[in-house]
Amino acid sequence: MSRTLANTLLLLTALIWGSAFVAQATAMEHVGPLTFTGIRFLMAALAVLPFAIAETRLRRDRPLDLRTAGAFTALGLVFFAAISLQQIGLLTTTVTNAGFLTGIYVVLTPLVALLAFREIPHPVVWPASLVTLGGIYLLGGGALSALTIGDLLMLVCAVFCALHVGMIGSVVRHCARPLLLSVWQFAVVGTAAIIPGLLLEPVSMNAVLAAGPELLYTGLVSGGLAFTLQAIGQRWTRAADAAILLSSEALFAALFGALLLGERLGPAGLFGCALIFASILAVQLVPMLVRRPQESVAAPAIVPPVPAEAEPASPA
Repeated sequence: MSRTLANTLLLLTALIWGSAFVAQATAMEHVGPLTFTGIRFLMAALAVLPFAIAETRLRRDRPLDLRTAGAFTALGLVFFAAISLQQIGLLTTTVTNAGFLTGIYVVLTPLVALLAFREIPHPVVWPASLVTLGGIYLLGGGALSALTIGDLLMLVCAVFCALHVGMIGSVVRHCARPLLLSVWQFAVVGTAAIIPGLLLEPVSMNAVLAAGPELLYTGLVSGGLAFTLQAIGQRWTRAADAAILLSSEALFAALFGALLLGERLGPAGLFGCALIFASILAVQLVPMLVRRPQESVAAPAIVPPVPAEAEPASPA
């Protein structure tokens, strides 16, 4: 696959994820946030299940043990906390704010890794964190008191997303079964959400059918399809390209929020979004750009040996 096609798949992935914020918001005109989350992720689990079965057949050398199953379940519960907070937060915040505030997990991930796993972050994290705080301040119109409960829930959601990212790397390296992990997580989230949703929220078949388009889009397209596109695209493109393209999810969320829901931000809010997006890109790209020249300088030149009976070629 060409790099251009791989980058196109990643851009499509970001577009799908960004537009899913709109579907998540409009679905709650018919069903509650927990019910929606439960049905959505159970559908996503079913969508990815055939691929996980095929992966299992190919990776018979990596059987699932109890320790791995426990790690999968723990990841699913952390993911459940993140996605539930995001869905509930959409009741009282805009799609635009949700996209950018959730994206802050990119900046928070190194900080969570420092506190939870004692991993020293790249120095760029500290100024990026300050810039992000400024962006949040401006996103609230220049006053923290203007942030809604939904905005605050999105910030807590970003913390859980960062914790999830910090945990998932070691789990995947241990088991090398990413598709099975996805299905397991989706099933945990779906089960953990649907039970309290059915008990605490008003649910009817008519309401579920009314939210059907949003459920299909977020469950099958945003969940199953977009995950597959991301896995394929990131195999054939540079990490730096992937970072930029996937980060555009927040921009697509703002775009679809404006086109489909009529959301608008003032100049201060727009500048806040720009600061948050710049911080996200900095945390992802600066370590890569710094590491690459250093590795090039440190790497010794490899000169092929000259056979004993051959003479070196004379310069032209």
